[in-house]
Amino acid sequence: MKGAVVITAFWRRACWRAAFGLAGGLEVTGPVPDGPCVIVANHSSHADTVALLAALPARRRPVVAAAADYWFAGRFRALVCRTAVAGFPVRRSRGGFDDLASAAAPLARGRCVIVFPEGTRSRDGEVGAFRTGAARLADLAGVPLVPVGLTGTRDLLGVHGRLRRTRVRVGFGAPTHDLEAARRAVQELTARAQRRPGTRT
Repeated sequence: MKGAVVITAFWRRACWRAAFGLAGGLEVTGPVPDGPCVIVANHSSHADTVALLAALPARRRPVVAAAADYWFAGRFRALVCRTAVAGFPVRRSRGGFDDLASAAAPLARGRCVIVFPEGTRSRDGEVGAFRTGAARLADLAGVPLVPVGLTGTRDLLGVHGRLRRTRVRVGFGAPTHDLEAARRAVQELTARAQRRPGTRT
């Protein structure tokens, strides 16, 4: 079973990396995690998820916390979410942490879990307040939070826009066990990438 999951993760990563190659390129910087962790990143586009899947090692077999009211509202969308990004449903209202806590099991098996702690996509590109679920999950599983700053995804695929050819940058920060420190790191990683030549905000 583990072998099949690794193979699926490998092909998923390869497909998304190929897609980014056609869409403008993908640049990955920082210490890519080599152990189980909860990835926390800024969120301004549906492309954020696939950028992380393209950047993370396939051997970490990442899974993604996805909004139940959006991605699991119908059978087809749920199938796409599970197949394309290894998503699992998390309610954005009552019961959300119970859903998120189920990810402690894959963390115990050495996997990574991707969480967007803002809870929804930013409309202005600014990093909003982080909800506490990601930190509580990390504490429950005894793993660190790994902050990630994403740039370019909002230009690649806006909230209500069409695909545009854009280079995407994924910047990994140092692991931490403090949620506010992780949020500050995400802000700094994002700002640092935006200051680099050739980066669109």
